[in-house]
Amino acid sequence: MVLPRSALWLPLFGGLANPVAVARLAAEAEETGWDGFFVWDHLNWHAPIRQVGDPWITLAAVAAATERLRLGTMVTPLARRRPAKVARETAALDILSDGRLILGAGLGDDRFGSELSATGEELDDRKRGEMLDEALTILTLAWSGQPVRHRGAYYTVDGIQFLPQPVQRPGVPVWVAGFPGNSRPLRRAIRCDGYFPVNLEHPGQLASIVSTIADSRKHTTASFDIAVALAPGADPAPYAEAGATWWLTEFEPEVSIGDVRSVIRKGPARLLSSASA
Repeated sequence: MVLPRSALWLPLFGGLANPVAVARLAAEAEETGWDGFFVWDHLNWHAPIRQVGDPWITLAAVAAATERLRLGTMVTPLARRRPAKVARETAALDILSDGRLILGAGLGDDRFGSELSATGEELDDRKRGEMLDEALTILTLAWSGQPVRHRGAYYTVDGIQFLPQPVQRPGVPVWVAGFPGNSRPLRRAIRCDGYFPVNLEHPGQLASIVSTIADSRKHTTASFDIAVALAPGADPAPYAEAGATWWLTEFEPEVSIGDVRSVIRKGPARLLSSASA
């Protein structure tokens, strides 16, 4: 059995709020055989977290320090970002990384750091979902390199041409996050390039999701990724059997640089499996 590709999924809190430190970890991860490097996208978190890093500056540092790792935000709540600005940022980062960017997108949540309410952002989930869909439409148009003319319920882009384009064609891959059992994020993901089911309880739950996706995408041959988040040391094999193509090692918000480095040096699961064979 081929195991899913392996990635790290880091909160940019505490010592990890320093882009230099995170870029060094990414370089070590690449040397050790990891496939991807993803970061949280938050403005704030509840106590005792006080230091919070910027994902885009951090990913730029990661891109400059590595050559092979896929990288990206997991996930960006697009409803609290201007899609025209994200179009510029993602294109620039995809060029800087030579086509290695993946954009994780979702609704966001106010529970953990009150970052939506504290900054006057939209709190209604339905409206943020509409804003997310509209933002994804704008990004797709922007990445095409053609002038974007969009007038929607939430955003206007009047004739701007977003050049240079991303390296990847037709654009940066988008993975949509959502809770299992919530049909709207899954439908949104099926229209994109991947799905990141949050808080999976067991591999059987993933197998059901994979079946739904396969039925909905049976008329397309375009690639589609399914990523799962697992605790350090967890066995990704049952999730691979259920259809996962990526596994992301997740960490607690208070994780230290030393703890992350320890996981990196143990290597991804496929290397651990071959070493013990």
